[in-house]
Amino acid sequence: MKKIATFTLGSLLAAGSALAGNSVRGEYVEARTADVYTGACFANSEVGLVGELAVMGWKISKGTFNGVNLDGLSVVGAVKASATLGDVHGTAYPVKSVLIIDERANVEQRLALKAFAQKMGGDLLSDVVKIEYAPVSLQFADNNLHSATATLKAGNFAAIETRPLLAKDHVCAHEEVWYAPLTKVGHAMPAFTTAHSFKGKELGTTWSSPDKRSAFVADFQLND
Repeated sequence: MKKIATFTLGSLLAAGSALAGNSVRGEYVEARTADVYTGACFANSEVGLVGELAVMGWKISKGTFNGVNLDGLSVVGAVKASATLGDVHGTAYPVKSVLIIDERANVEQRLALKAFAQKMGGDLLSDVVKIEYAPVSLQFADNNLHSATATLKAGNFAAIETRPLLAKDHVCAHEEVWYAPLTKVGHAMPAFTTAHSFKGKELGTTWSSPDKRSAFVADFQLND
């Protein structure tokens, strides 16, 4: 008896990716529970104590991933690490995460958005304990990334709001970008976080961490 080959939607999308390649560009924002723009004295007071929680969001302005068009769609990841993210003297793993996928996406797009986020987030998003579907929006003041004024909202689960860093945010006069962004980006700018929260249940914790120098706004482009 001949065997009949069976294909899942995921395997078909993977096969399509090999033929079509991936080309995606858009905007990105992240916020953590530790300062990313800071001086050594502040960073040393936080490392190992905070900074293990983060929200990261991508808005795709144009592109396809795994052969699926994702124009205008967004995806958000919330992560809970075991230690301060980005600490070069220790490991933050294991890490658990929740994905919040744009509810406007159809079935194929939802699978592609998940794969895209895991591609961009790498090991940070490898252990996804829950996927939520909700309205997701990422907007910049005047539609200008360089405003550094971003608003990310992912249903009732996660939110980030940022503004540019100001002179009053320089406390010790030795501040610099202490940690790199959590994912591969193009042009990135540190920003002041006026709101940063996660309210889901699956990570075993919720958080609200406003009023910190803990965000990045950036653009990104993936071609492979």
